[in-house]
Amino acid sequence: MIVVARFSYAYEAQIAKTSLETAGIHSFIADENTINMQWLYSNAMGGIRLFVEQENYELALAILNTDFSDSIKIEDEISDSSKTHCYRCGSSQLHPYTKGKKSAFFVFILLGFPLFFYKHGFRCECCHHFQQ
Repeated sequence: MIVVARFSYAYEAQIAKTSLETAGIHSFIADENTINMQWLYSNAMGGIRLFVEQENYELALAILNTDFSDSIKIEDEISDSSKTHCYRCGSSQLHPYTKGKKSAFFVFILLGFPLFFYKHGFRCECCHHFQQ
């Protein structure tokens, strides 16, 4: 077996291992538990190592170096297209807004404990109407 990649965090190694296993490449993670217990040893030990069999090295390297940023952009476009219009004026200029955030902060400062009476939603830029 040969090291195909090194990681600082265990979750990165697990994501890479899962990517390889979905492609049918057997892989092994080394030093994961040691780094989780003593994270200061990460640089000294060379990080968490991901091993693959030598004959699968090139394919594993190609899979790990694949850029999936195009699929993220598709999700952003879907969320932008699902915007609603303002119920009051019909405008499409809605922005995320938290109603009651300032008053909740002042209650926290005065009483010392939070009262969660704020709401998340959207605010229209044209008529300033708040909707959830």
